[in-house]
Amino acid sequence: MSIKASELILNPDGSVYHLNLLPEHIADNVIFVGDQDRVERITSHFESIEFSIQKREFKTQTGYYKGKRLTVISTGIGPDNIDIVLNELDALVNIDLKNRQPKDVLKSLNIIRIGTSGSLQKDIPVDAFVLSTHGLDINGMMHFYQSESIANKEIEDAFVNLTNWSSKKARPIIVENSPYLESLFSDISLHKGITATAGGFYGPQGRVLRLPLQDPELNHKMDNFQYKDYRIANLEMETSAIYGLSKLLGHNALSLNAIIANRANGTFSEDPRQTVKNLIVFALDKMLQL
Repeated sequence: MSIKASELILNPDGSVYHLNLLPEHIADNVIFVGDQDRVERITSHFESIEFSIQKREFKTQTGYYKGKRLTVISTGIGPDNIDIVLNELDALVNIDLKNRQPKDVLKSLNIIRIGTSGSLQKDIPVDAFVLSTHGLDINGMMHFYQSESIANKEIEDAFVNLTNWSSKKARPIIVENSPYLESLFSDISLHKGITATAGGFYGPQGRVLRLPLQDPELNHKMDNFQYKDYRIANLEMETSAIYGLSKLLGHNALSLNAIIANRANGTFSEDPRQTVKNLIVFALDKMLQL
């Protein structure tokens, strides 16, 4: 049965609704950034750009870096935007948009997030890089999908018990990265750890302006969480959604984080732009192995 027009929305030119892309516009290796201005900061390293388009916060450029065809997409901020981008990317490669049916042979994309983040650990300083071994969903988005098969119940239970997690909130879900991509990108310069993904920037990340928090000690609890060799390294707003949806849809995903703030020490990078540039060059060169 064909997917209804109300569920898979296409533009008059046949492109997917939010991204405004056709299948031929994207490479098999994709870089996600939050900030639309960061797209050209990445593609400025390319020798050529074959396609460029922007709709709302979703800016896409596809081109070649040292002979490797890559696509760079700005997702905007938050797990809700990741939900849009990943579902529409998957539709481009795994659904026949003309007959509105899933393809018999499915394709796996390689998705690398290059993002900024705040460290929760005193020993992960500003200007460092973190490779996310897992995404910790504390925002509830993945509960809208059948996610039991990708969850890590033992780690989740340990986190729920340590934090005395409120039953009024969605249960945390912890999703592993792509071991294949981690093996290609691993480097002695990288810190590794679980990346917590919040659903907002202020209260959900423990920031207080005028509104009191449901659990003002949550960040401190996350600082001290340890399960076997895993601890929570940093806090941001995209990784768990990227990992969760990629796992369910059959794509490979890895999140690389430029640490521009240290929440435990109260410090901020003196040159965050240079830190992000360094991570961009690192990631691009690693992607040549794909």
